[in-house]
Amino acid sequence: MITLTELKCLADAQSSYHILKPWWDVFWYYITLIMLLVAVLAGALQLTQSRVLCCLPCKVEFDNHCAVPWDILKASVNTSSDPGTPLPLPLRIQNDLHRQQYSYIDAVCYEKQLHWFAKFFPYLVLLHTLIFAACSNFWLHYPSTSSRLEHFVAILHKCFDSPWTTRALSETVAEQSVRPLTLSKSKVLLSSSGCPADVDSSKQSLPYPQPGLESAGIESPTSSVLDKKEGEQAKAIFEKVKRFRMHVEQKDIIYRVYLKQIIVKVILFVLIITYVPYFLTYITLEIDCSVDVQAFTGYKRYQCVYSLAEIFKVLASFYVILVILYGLTSSYSLWWMLRSSLKQYSFEALREKSNYSDIPDVKNDFAFILHLADQYDPLYSKRFSIFLSEVSENKLKQINLNNEWTVEKLKSKLVKNSQDKIELHLFMLNGLPDNVFELTEIEVLSLELIPEVKLPSAVSQLVNLKELHVYHSSLVVDHPALAFLEENLKILRLKFTEMGKIPRWVFHLKNLKELYLSGCVLPEQVSTMQLEGFQDLKNLRTLYLKSSISRIPQVITDLLPSLQKLSLDNEGSKLVVLNNLKKMVNLKSLELISCDLERIPHSIFSLNNLHELNLKENNLKTVEEIISFQHLQNLSCLKLWHNNIAYIPAQIGALSNLEQLSLDHNNIENLPLQLFLCTKLHYLDLSYNHLTFIPEEIQYLSNLQYFAVTNNNIEMLPDGLFQCKKLQCLLLGKNSLMSLSPHVGELSNLTHLELIGNYLETLPPELEGCQSLKRSCLIVEENLLNTLPPPVTERLQTCLDKC
Repeated sequence: MITLTELKCLADAQSSYHILKPWWDVFWYYITLIMLLVAVLAGALQLTQSRVLCCLPCKVEFDNHCAVPWDILKASVNTSSDPGTPLPLPLRIQNDLHRQQYSYIDAVCYEKQLHWFAKFFPYLVLLHTLIFAACSNFWLHYPSTSSRLEHFVAILHKCFDSPWTTRALSETVAEQSVRPLTLSKSKVLLSSSGCPADVDSSKQSLPYPQPGLESAGIESPTSSVLDKKEGEQAKAIFEKVKRFRMHVEQKDIIYRVYLKQIIVKVILFVLIITYVPYFLTYITLEIDCSVDVQAFTGYKRYQCVYSLAEIFKVLASFYVILVILYGLTSSYSLWWMLRSSLKQYSFEALREKSNYSDIPDVKNDFAFILHLADQYDPLYSKRFSIFLSEVSENKLKQINLNNEWTVEKLKSKLVKNSQDKIELHLFMLNGLPDNVFELTEIEVLSLELIPEVKLPSAVSQLVNLKELHVYHSSLVVDHPALAFLEENLKILRLKFTEMGKIPRWVFHLKNLKELYLSGCVLPEQVSTMQLEGFQDLKNLRTLYLKSSISRIPQVITDLLPSLQKLSLDNEGSKLVVLNNLKKMVNLKSLELISCDLERIPHSIFSLNNLHELNLKENNLKTVEEIISFQHLQNLSCLKLWHNNIAYIPAQIGALSNLEQLSLDHNNIENLPLQLFLCTKLHYLDLSYNHLTFIPEEIQYLSNLQYFAVTNNNIEMLPDGLFQCKKLQCLLLGKNSLMSLSPHVGELSNLTHLELIGNYLETLPPELEGCQSLKRSCLIVEENLLNTLPPPVTERLQTCLDKC
């Protein structure tokens, strides 16, 4: 025997699903009940009616149908004027059939002549109603959805009733509603005690009720804390929510089942509304029945009356109205399902109004059932969302950061860097604003002096992000974000304040091409895990390391043999061991900067594929080893700048393939004539030396395009310099020139000329021949411009293009 307690539990289980039923689902329920009543009423009338059809024999036929007395009278009046027309039969009709014969005729006419819609109308209504009812409840009882829905409803009730939820929301609302009052109290404390008031006092719970909290479904905050039992319950709910989210968020079964049942309802509505009104006309009161039983009854045609016709017409019309209401509601629900993505549920509004900014958006079935719960009462989702949040001090600060750094403010920080890429540089923030991920145009993201940065999965919205800079910040990368970076990130720059190991997530960036590391330790302290990690960077082509080490780490020379560019900035510390460089046979560019080198390392001469060598800011005083560079057939760029080189050996003429040579910021006094045997040179920088003249043999550098001798002691330029017809950039500033040769006008390709800081008194009018020279690229004292003829000055002034 079922007890009242069991019945109550059953009723509660059924009523709990109301949370997931929107208003149209409730409306369907009541319409379905009314439809069921219509079907029951029509069926009852049909079953209780002893004689549905009442048929009488037709003794007179007129115009191929059974005639009635007034038809005969009308026909007699019309034919009385015609003497040749016979008069109709007498008007008196006698029905003398037996009772069983009438019953037989009624039954035959009911089966053969009565339209099927009038006959089965109650059953059609019942069938339609059952289909509608099944569609409305199918998703609640379907095996793949019912267990999840029941689990969700159970969790939702626990979340709603949990004391922890009430306290969390109460503190949030209290902080926003009473912040001005709390701040004013702090001022009173400051004036009365003379001590600074605690600015965080607004975050404390207030001992008195706050107006407006009860209306939001939230109790007033109290100073009490949760006891151990309530804390354990909240912890258990957290675990249940995490497991539920893990199982449900990746699927959309509930969504698809609900959508399919609505589509079935819409299709059924279209079918019903298509044929029911049409067949409604077949429910008629009078039925002309022709039965070939003349041998038994003596009559062939009968006139029948359908006794339920009028009431069935009323019920059918009322049923059509119900179907229209049901169909319109179904169409609205289908529009609701399709007009926006119900597979994404955002707590954006709640994040803006509360301090729980880490509440994640959910998707698929999880998002859909939350959308349904919102139709019942949005408060359920708000209270449920507390258990999706990792409550911590950092997360409380996150919402404030989002409010401060709006999309508009972040857009104002977007700039184009020197590589013409759109860059966003964030400096000294408390975290990473979520609104950053709305700026899909970002190509370079730079984070500097941000203590703790967590890169969420939303970074995948930055579809154009190719470069990431992390300076003096601790970056944690979520797995979805790492998957995005793994595929899209090409350049990574890391700079650490303290010595430490490279983050493990770096070695997952399989498509990384350029890696810049500054301040981290890569020598003997590197762990075995990191050694294996570098081996995974298959596509790495450029590695920049800025640190103080004594030798090039073995991890670089052994595990990165395909590296094409290696840049090592040793920050002034002496680099001792360089023999392992021989292993890097694929190296095309090598930079050894600030390594305190006194001589060019011999291991470099084994790098046959080397194109560029940069030995900036070392302690080179002599470069006699330069003769060995002739074995490097591919060497085209040599940078020996910012050293203490006193002279250039004559063997430099053996470097016939040299195209770029930087010897600036040295102590060079003379140029060997063999230098001008490097006829492929198109870039030559001799700035900031002690040169007093330039040899006439410079004319042999026919490919020279860039020539700089800024800050020397040159008094005169050779005419051979102006035979370098391809010269585009000529830097002669801060020398001792007294005049500029008129042959400068022969440099038709010249686009940049620097003369400032000399002893010039006039400029040659032949500058007019430099048709490519712009005013903005002529670096000279303003008073010297007045020495040029007006046509030359006007031509220079008309074009304001920048170099």
